[in-house]
Amino acid sequence: MLDRLNEDFRFYQQALSLRAQRQEVLSSNIANADTPNYKARDFDFKTAMENAMEGTKRLADTSLTLTSARHIPAKAVSQGPTDLLYRLPYQPSMDGNTVDMDIERVQFADNTLHYQSTMQLISGRIRTMMSAIQE
Repeated sequence: MLDRLNEDFRFYQQALSLRAQRQEVLSSNIANADTPNYKARDFDFKTAMENAMEGTKRLADTSLTLTSARHIPAKAVSQGPTDLLYRLPYQPSMDGNTVDMDIERVQFADNTLHYQSTMQLISGRIRTMMSAIQE
């Protein structure tokens, strides 16, 4: 029973984490709308969510043990669930900036709506469990 609850909440936790990460990417795009040569970034939420849920199949991060002071420290970090992609502009600007404010605002609002609805789903699930426990 607890495994099922854990898996259910892990899904919502990953979804909220990815939504928050995407919100930061979209905010960065909006903040740099007037920066010359800035390239707008985004990621595919569906693919990122699938990769996050398959997170147990990824290799763990590793670091090398230094046996001499002259060795160079090294670390291997596995690729996270998201791959940031460059957004292709519909109408490129003269200064090389690829941010389209209309698209960014729509994506930002859509992502905010999904974040809030996921939070409401979690709240509803917790309220249901609390009422079941109290009875």
